[in-house]
Amino acid sequence: MPPSATPTTSAPEHVRYMRQALVEARKSVPVETAFCVGAVIVSSASHPSRPAAVLATGYSRELPGNTHAEQCALDKLAPARDGRMDADRDALLEGASIYTTMEPCSTRLSGNVPCVQRILATRIQHIYVGVEEPRDFVECEGTRLLREQGREVVLVVDPEDPGLGKECLRVARGK
Repeated sequence: MPPSATPTTSAPEHVRYMRQALVEARKSVPVETAFCVGAVIVSSASHPSRPAAVLATGYSRELPGNTHAEQCALDKLAPARDGRMDADRDALLEGASIYTTMEPCSTRLSGNVPCVQRILATRIQHIYVGVEEPRDFVECEGTRLLREQGREVVLVVDPEDPGLGKECLRVARGK
């Protein structure tokens, strides 16, 4: 059975956060062997008196150690200790969303922990992507793996700029 198509959204707040992630991606120093990706983590707007807010941002190779955008954003909140997430960070991410200009990786050639596993170790429930990962380096199964664990994965499209996904891919490839 073929996988179902990734659902899309064009809601203005999702487009705005994706554009912010694209600003982060542009900060990445391009390299031939990796993508330039940006990520923005946004809190849940679970209560009217507590609107959604940006919790952290990140971009590829921002922090030492061949880091990916999602990893950088998560590590800025509070690094996991001994493989376990800090309780404060866990509560902060309850129902949160992550916006990433490219589908989170499911395989790391460097041997580092893939971004899918990092996201699954949190309470982030919604993953918004600008573009699905092309097969330039590996066969990515991020969307499938996240969905199998009950996480929502949505492709962000901008009705006023149908080239948003192409722009995410262009920036990812360092162009």
